[in-house]
Amino acid sequence: MAEATLSSKNQIVVPREAREALGVSAGDKLLVVVRGNTVVILPRPRSWSKALRGLAGQPYPEGYLDRERASWD
Repeated sequence: MAEATLSSKNQIVVPREAREALGVSAGDKLLVVVRGNTVVILPRPRSWSKALRGLAGQPYPEGYLDRERASWD
């Protein structure tokens, strides 16, 4: 855990250990997600399509569509 201070310009410096853990450096974009009274900082994906690929996983269980279609007859 590291501590950061909010400046008079409403800016914070991300502590070195957090930057290293996220793999970010000067000029990189970060996502700031607010969930209730918690703030989560994530590195912005370089490619949104790669970041989202496979997120939903297998949409239907194996063989479900075949069984469903067979029931239509």
